[in-house]
Amino acid sequence: MKKNNTNTLGDLKKSGYQSKTIQQELAQNLKSVLKSGQPTFKGLIGYEKTVIPDIERAILSGHNMNLLGLRGQAKTRLARQLTVLLDEWIPIVKGSEINDDPLDPISREAKELISEKGDETPITWLHQSERFYEKLATPDVTVADLIGDVDPIKASNLKLSYADERVIHFGMIPRAHRCIFVLNELPDLQARIQVALFSILQEKEIQIRGFKLRFPVQPLLIFTANPEDYTNRGSIVTPLKDRIGSQILTHYPHNREIAKQITKQESQAAIEQTPNIHIPELARDVLEQISFEARKSDYVDAKSGVSARLSITAFENLLSTAERRMLISGETKTSLRMVDFLGIISSINGKIELVYEGEQEGAEQISYYLISQAVKTLFPNYFPEVKKLEKEDEEGPYDNILGWFFKDNELFLDDTLNDKDYKKLLDKLPGVDAIIKAHQPDCSQEDLYFLIEFLLWGLEAHKKLNKYRTLEGFQFKDTLGSYISGL
Repeated sequence: MKKNNTNTLGDLKKSGYQSKTIQQELAQNLKSVLKSGQPTFKGLIGYEKTVIPDIERAILSGHNMNLLGLRGQAKTRLARQLTVLLDEWIPIVKGSEINDDPLDPISREAKELISEKGDETPITWLHQSERFYEKLATPDVTVADLIGDVDPIKASNLKLSYADERVIHFGMIPRAHRCIFVLNELPDLQARIQVALFSILQEKEIQIRGFKLRFPVQPLLIFTANPEDYTNRGSIVTPLKDRIGSQILTHYPHNREIAKQITKQESQAAIEQTPNIHIPELARDVLEQISFEARKSDYVDAKSGVSARLSITAFENLLSTAERRMLISGETKTSLRMVDFLGIISSINGKIELVYEGEQEGAEQISYYLISQAVKTLFPNYFPEVKKLEKEDEEGPYDNILGWFFKDNELFLDDTLNDKDYKKLLDKLPGVDAIIKAHQPDCSQEDLYFLIEFLLWGLEAHKKLNKYRTLEGFQFKDTLGSYISGL
């Protein structure tokens, strides 16, 4: 309903306003959106055919929901987006602590006020943006926090007995009456506190201590949970799970293209702040592939998951690395390089949980390994497959460049090398032009040097070259050739 000059209960009745629960309100507005053919939610890329239809079915059914999924799967964002389906404004009794509906009040104070003033009862309006409540479930959360308790200060000030319901201090859920209430990380909530939610989910009412009163509160309850928590920290008690109408499973992007769209959307601010940095599409592919490699790596704990935030923060660090290099070299524009991927190590380290074998290798080494695996996976999409065994008389596509390294030549790419010297170093590699023209003839000049460097990283990933990390940059050489030359 749109806000107007309706300021009293009498005006509200004349306007034709009809009371409805938040579940009816959401379902009614969703039906209008679906009939219009417009998308229900925006910015939830990759969920159009999976999670969002489940959410829509739950809303039409009037269900409370549990969003179950690993970290970084947009569970909280999805819950917050539900506010777009609320009416823009709803009327409440002025001064009500729990958003009393003027036509259907539930608190004693609101009922007494309406009984006293009748149609002159003042009302106010609540905007949809104010109808969202959120709480992180932690072990120290109490029943009083969520539902309420006796307030001795209120009892003293009002000179009331503890048996009087007016001494109650309401918790977050009653205050979310006619609103959306999100309880994040539900398994972290103690079992005895979870039990207190039973009557809210089933009978749609709250009970506080020994009071006889029962408030028919009507929030929409959204829970989020991570399957990892079921074993590491706690669990959802079975009777509570049974009372939640719909349990909806979230997931990571199904393919690299969807992942790229998500990262681009979430990193738009960083992209706009660095307009002078060219971003090759291959660089985006390598970045996203790192997350896919991590999710299937034996070194990474699959139960913990690999958050979509890995790609987002890594991309921001990638741009920052190039920007830092550009500022140091005094240039006004540059392009991303493979060597810039050194800058994303700190982003990877904080986003993956390693198993024992990974811990033994070390977080930084695993990060290097994941980048290398991403390059190795993408390499056949751009260049001929590197064969493990080759016939002695058969000429390979990489013979010229590998032969150059075999003759005791090496290439050192400094982290802060200016564009002119960087290109000059890569131009001296023999046979590279022929490989690019043969297999990537449509490569633009802007992407050329990233592709050449990608070729070197790919040969190293296939163990045709050795790559060493120093304090200043990366060194490429053929250790076997150097050893033979020494002999």
